[in-house]
Amino acid sequence: MDIDGVGVFTTAQARLLGLTRRQVDAPAFIRPFHGVRSLAREHPDDMHPARRRELDVLRRTEEYAVLLAPGQFFSHTTAALLYGIPLPPLPDEDIHVSVLPPVRAPRGRGVRGHQLRPAGVRLSRNDVGMPLTSAATTWALLGGTVRHPFDLVAAADYLVTTPRVPGPRGRVLREPLASIEELEAAVLRAPKRRGIVALREALPMVRPGPASRRETWTRLILLDGGVPEPELNHDVYDRDGFVACVDLAYPQALVGVEYEGDQHRSDSRQWFRDIERYERLAAAGWRIVRVTNDMLFSKPETLVRLVLRALEH
Repeated sequence: MDIDGVGVFTTAQARLLGLTRRQVDAPAFIRPFHGVRSLAREHPDDMHPARRRELDVLRRTEEYAVLLAPGQFFSHTTAALLYGIPLPPLPDEDIHVSVLPPVRAPRGRGVRGHQLRPAGVRLSRNDVGMPLTSAATTWALLGGTVRHPFDLVAAADYLVTTPRVPGPRGRVLREPLASIEELEAAVLRAPKRRGIVALREALPMVRPGPASRRETWTRLILLDGGVPEPELNHDVYDRDGFVACVDLAYPQALVGVEYEGDQHRSDSRQWFRDIERYERLAAAGWRIVRVTNDMLFSKPETLVRLVLRALEH
């Protein structure tokens, strides 16, 4: 059963439509919050646990949205997920809801309420009308919750990046969600904000271009290891035309650095496309250092050594 095609509704809405208690409490519905019913959803068995948790939080956000009182809005990591900002694995499935004084922060199971200082907050709405902190404010709030500085930079990189289709006929997929100037302003508006030192240290390292959290980590590991800063999203051509867009590139040395995600192994079609792509890059004189998850988070010195060795040849 559903109500006008909506998968989330309140019991009060159900009563207004004439539904009985038995219908509202049908097994098809779960009870994420008091007075809320939602259609149960399942994830694929092979989904990564971190992604599964993110989707569960997004679902809980949708479910809580029907309870939002005037003056309440989503913030912190919850707003970050609504913007699509890449985050490290979430510690729990709590959603973050904030208010401005004198409104009191909400309380309840699975909800973290915050009362924020007005000077440091700008508000917005997403494409379905959910109230949330602006993209720049959301990033500033992450300064107090995201532990690793690389992840704070990765979040900012995502916001200031203009996604595009690579190649000569590449098109812009969307405008940046924030500018570096807006991020700087968000930091300046609240000089006593929690995590302010981390935010100030992150700003000079922000670059538009990375397509993922792991690409930002790769770039910052290389810089920390004394490797020159690479170009981001460098299009490579040969006499037959466009070859590939290399994630991190040293064009003069014909060296590229690319992260190998799980889809490269699990998707056979992607695997064959990658083989052809790397063969064409090699034929054009490029040497590609392929980065693994283990290199990024356990053995960064291996990544630095491999790239330095490639640059020396």
